[in-house]
Amino acid sequence: MFERALAVYDKDTPDRWHNVAKAVGGKTVEEVKRHYDILVEDLINIETGRVPLPNYKTFESNSRGVNDFDTRKMKNLKI
Repeated sequence: MFERALAVYDKDTPDRWHNVAKAVGGKTVEEVKRHYDILVEDLINIETGRVPLPNYKTFESNSRGVNDFDTRKMKNLKI
């Protein structure tokens, strides 16, 4: 909801923070500004490598391009 409001009310929108607070609901202008500042800080930390990427499990594929994860999903399908 917050990110959508930021997209609708971009930096050139008059009364941007008031509009974002109204769109989010239940937040003050100061609270949405602080939320935005935290979001920007998080993005900077990610982009500068201060936040390590998660170690996601990889799946091996067979010759048909089907991996173990896909096979397990298919077993649970109820058709």
